[in-house]
Amino acid sequence: MNRPTSEALFERSRRLIPGGVNSPVRAFRSVGGTPVFFARAQGAYLWDVDGQRYIDYIGSWGPAILGHADPGVLEVVAAAARNGLSFGAPTEGELRLAEALVAAIPSIETVRLVSSGTEATMSAIRVARGHTGRSRIVKFEGCYHGHGDSLLVKAGSGALTLGQPSSAGVPPELAQHTLVLDYNNAEAAEQLFAQMGDTIAAVIVEPIAGNMNLVLPEPGFLQRLRELCTRHGTVLIFDEVMTGFRVGAGCAQGLYGITPDLTTFGKVIGGGMPLGAFGGRRDVMEKVAPVGPVYQAGTLSGNPVAVAAGLATLERVLAPGFFARLEATTQSLCESLCAAGRAAGVPISAQCVGGMFGLYFRDSPPRNFADVMQSDVTAFNTFFHRMLEAGVYLAPSAFEAGFVSIAHTAEDIAHTAQAASRALAA
Repeated sequence: MNRPTSEALFERSRRLIPGGVNSPVRAFRSVGGTPVFFARAQGAYLWDVDGQRYIDYIGSWGPAILGHADPGVLEVVAAAARNGLSFGAPTEGELRLAEALVAAIPSIETVRLVSSGTEATMSAIRVARGHTGRSRIVKFEGCYHGHGDSLLVKAGSGALTLGQPSSAGVPPELAQHTLVLDYNNAEAAEQLFAQMGDTIAAVIVEPIAGNMNLVLPEPGFLQRLRELCTRHGTVLIFDEVMTGFRVGAGCAQGLYGITPDLTTFGKVIGGGMPLGAFGGRRDVMEKVAPVGPVYQAGTLSGNPVAVAAGLATLERVLAPGFFARLEATTQSLCESLCAAGRAAGVPISAQCVGGMFGLYFRDSPPRNFADVMQSDVTAFNTFFHRMLEAGVYLAPSAFEAGFVSIAHTAEDIAHTAQAASRALAA
């Protein structure tokens, strides 16, 4: 496809915005080429500034579970906007959203609304440290929890070494409070807790990893983390910014029967608007100001327009049968992509949960970050561009999960499968 307007806009943007984009993955650095600039969206589709339509499997990186510009959501957003864009004061809407979250998720006893998933995870870490009086936290290689300093940390040179900054600007002395383990390695977690358990404030984990492509937890992994945290008085934080109300009505913790101490949310709960939340055990959350000594604040927290979008989205998502239908569509997509790979003799695999899916250019789904890194990135990049030319918009990286909405139809899946067959056979 010819995209002269996107190319011109990108050249202008590069002069004024770092890399020409406001979030790094949008720059197409992983796959090469010029990023597509979009003008509008509706349902399962995006239209670029040159008027070309794409079937969208990013969904604004997860929030668009109903599809883009859902009429019901737009109606309540417009009504809320007419009453004022922001008050900086309490509203009934934020109370109603808090009630909805507490009613839907048994582990949530109280909740604080914020403006993004990053803000939610940063706040949850601070609360865990304030609650325990400890400094160290544990995260897992390949899991992304936003760009907070304590979380932009990668594994050191040994299994139990202190973490190293993964970004310039993160002080090494701060990164040393973060310990990094392999995802799905319960044995390493046991060894770490045996040595340092009583000094660890929190374990933060994506219960289903989505930021190194989709990686599912192995049986017993999350349960063992729960046991270790309980034994050592450590706060277990489930980062459900991506999985919250995306993989099931009870989120990932409902699927696996785990009760975390704190949970972070974003994406779906805002219905496409900037909104996040963190919540959990009452005794832990009562450390948050103004009740407790852990300070957290935000001018736009509980924004009335974002809350309206979130409430309208959750009402639909929590309706009986929603996730059965969504997962059936997502499963059909994965089966079609795998069939296209087999027919072309290309080693690809795929898996899904709820409305999330992973596509891997390797023989089997990965179980950790090291497995993910063994994927054939060159083959994926070629596939990505061929699919883009066919009007199918996938995540511009081999290391990102994909998303399906309730607006995707059987015809969309069939078109995608046909495009994939052509792309893989070329």
